Amino acid sequence: MTSEWWRSAVIYQIYPRSFADASGDGVGDLPGITARLDSLADLGVDAVWLSPFMTSPQADGGYDVADFRDVDPLFGDLSDFDSMIKNAHTLGIRVIIDLVPNHASAQHPWFVQALAAGPGSAERARFHFRNGRGSGGELPPNNWESIFGGSMWTRVDAGDHTPAQWYLHLFDPAQPDFNWSNPEVRAEFRDILRFWLDRGVDGFRVDVAHGLIKADGLPDHTPRDGADSMGGDGGEDAPYFGQPEVHDVYRDWRILIDSYPGERVLCAEAWMPTLRESALWVRSDEMHQAFNFPYVFTRWDADALRTVIIESLEAFGEVGAPTTWVLSNHDVVRHTTRLALSADSPQGHGIGPLTPGKPDPAIGWSRGRAATTVMLALPGSAYLYQGEELGLPEVVDLPDEVRQDPTWFRTGRTRYGRDGCRVPIPWSADAPAHGFSPTGKSWLPQPDQWNAYARDQQAGVPGSTLELYRSLIAGRGDHGLGSGTLCWLDGWTPDVLSFSVEDVVVIANTGTDIAPAPAGMLPLIASGPLADQHAVPPDTAAWFVEA
Repeated sequence: MTSEWWRSAVIYQIYPRSFADASGDGVGDLPGITARLDSLADLGVDAVWLSPFMTSPQADGGYDVADFRDVDPLFGDLSDFDSMIKNAHTLGIRVIIDLVPNHASAQHPWFVQALAAGPGSAERARFHFRNGRGSGGELPPNNWESIFGGSMWTRVDAGDHTPAQWYLHLFDPAQPDFNWSNPEVRAEFRDILRFWLDRGVDGFRVDVAHGLIKADGLPDHTPRDGADSMGGDGGEDAPYFGQPEVHDVYRDWRILIDSYPGERVLCAEAWMPTLRESALWVRSDEMHQAFNFPYVFTRWDADALRTVIIESLEAFGEVGAPTTWVLSNHDVVRHTTRLALSADSPQGHGIGPLTPGKPDPAIGWSRGRAATTVMLALPGSAYLYQGEELGLPEVVDLPDEVRQDPTWFRTGRTRYGRDGCRVPIPWSADAPAHGFSPTGKSWLPQPDQWNAYARDQQAGVPGSTLELYRSLIAGRGDHGLGSGTLCWLDGWTPDVLSFSVEDVVVIANTGTDIAPAPAGMLPLIASGPLADQHAVPPDTAAWFVEA
């Protein structure tokens, strides 16, 4: 009999560069993670997901992998990884790691060999090399625009009199795309999966899981104005995302994963236009989880939330899979800021000093806590992003000279990118680098006001965001909400979200008037102070149980 732990788990994302630095060089590392695992066990999470720590020149924060079977010296070595996973398992925490199968680093041995081998070689067949258009091949093979800005194609220097070819990269030129129609690529990644499974990992979060296969002929494609760069905003299908043949890859991986004991899992980062298309990744013979990106970007509005929750539960339920809820991660504006923006902020653009519609921090803080109170009551699995349990906002005022996201540079400094959600998190108010690093170094500068958000300032303090998260996670488990059944409730105005899961009634007020408490019930947990008679104020959510 299986527990299917992943159906209701609370999983905490660690962005290693920004979690905890043990070495003192200003960059988080694996020993730093190991030293802080007790705090995550105390928080009550079931698993952690580690963003990339594999060997990489760090052109895109580790998502440009040069060696898929080793740890980058920036983060430690394989013995540090083994120690970390052993300690996590001792604490009852499972470990999921990031796998980046769509592309490699331009410093990966295969790509170095491909450049040296030349056109028509077996080495170049592992990637997407093409001749250019125009009389001398001087134009890219098609009109595709990179997710990070600029062309998806870069021309290589042939070094002789032969026409130079172009290679494809959905993201940065330092990240050439693998050719997944090549059996050699598929065999390589089966071996990579085995390498980490043999070291004890409990699963993989698969980066750009919808992007591996490109449409035959690589036809031109022009996204509509304002389209989400990753393909998840309901727009037209892109020929480099969501191709039907990609599902064959994950059916193959599922067979391999299931051959290992301990219920190992696969989670898809698949930005698809609709929830039903996203659910295709979690059919019974494919992945176990897929991130619910429409939910991520739902505004703080009861009707919009009600709609996306209904559609999510229906779409994933039709294929027998849990819905995987998430509000923040390393690629999006932190939800304590995003939910208070008064202007659109397309995914990947980021926000900064000149962004219109800047949020009111107090409103963002209240809505962020309320949104989490709703999310952790929903049936299914939930992902948390490091620092959100502290109430951290997006850092919007980073100096231009410290920014590192490739988006910032490839768009001519017109899109701020994702640095604002990746600033190292605070542990201790009075320690160097707020406890992130013993030397005070920090690869991105931390705001001075983060003293108030530090973990040691919140631990044991009633009403703090850290204690709210602890209570919600514990209450979720005590009441079986992750594996429960949701029922919608009537009796409130349209701007109030009202539902029950098991014996808990959830009231979330997205309006401007106070919402009454459910009759005959008492508050169990609330995101903020309640009004007289336990009524729920605006921008607040609460759980109620029978008196």
